[in-house]
Amino acid sequence: MAGKGRARISAEHILPNIASLLIVQGTIQFSLGILAEAALSYVGLGAPQGTPSWGRMLAEAQTMIALAPHTAIFPGLTIVLAVLGLNLMGDGLRDLADPRLRRAR
Repeated sequence: MAGKGRARISAEHILPNIASLLIVQGTIQFSLGILAEAALSYVGLGAPQGTPSWGRMLAEAQTMIALAPHTAIFPGLTIVLAVLGLNLMGDGLRDLADPRLRRAR
């Protein structure tokens, strides 16, 4: 400890060990937020009318899916790619920030 303050001890010892967990948790929560907003907008409980939303786009495309399936495919695919991309980014950042993985290399 050698006279170090609590803030310095936390910055040097605790923060490096939990940084990877915070990064993964943040990206997963952001992904869940995207899914929750899309689901609520799909059922009509999301953003107000006139605000762009992937869930609202899916709900509105449901009536025209036989005539123009691309109106439902693109918002759905965008949701999938956004959530998958965030999860993969969080996993990659965890690999970079994890001190245990750095020592093993």
